[in-house]
Amino acid sequence: MKNVFGLLCIVLLLFSCKKEVKQPKEELIMYQSSEMAALMNAMYEGNMTIKNKILEGEAIGNFPDVYLNIHDAVLTDPTDRNTSFEAFSKLYIQNMQQVYSGSQDSLKQNFNQAINSCIACHETTCRGPIPRIKKLLIK
Repeated sequence: MKNVFGLLCIVLLLFSCKKEVKQPKEELIMYQSSEMAALMNAMYEGNMTIKNKILEGEAIGNFPDVYLNIHDAVLTDPTDRNTSFEAFSKLYIQNMQQVYSGSQDSLKQNFNQAINSCIACHETTCRGPIPRIKKLLIK
């Protein structure tokens, strides 16, 4: 009986071993953001800096001309560049220019108005960043 049990264990052990099949390695493809996605990330960082300067009572400097690239940066989905997008992008630029040219007394209000124009645009297309954008608002 011991011999049968031992033989059975050896047979099970041999059949349970599998030859390792090597899977071909997948080539990693790095995600590359569109020009617009990169611009919007830069605008987010710039606006976070502006927010912090406003809260600290520091001067915010000059309007960053790179924001004007919003009118011609390549979108992730080119079909999103429609009349609505064009209207919102013009409004955003006007609002941001008002942040830089307006009075110190209206700085927070103008800044929040500019950020709200971002939110309004994203409510029509590409809703994903809205929670992140809302973090820019000054309460």
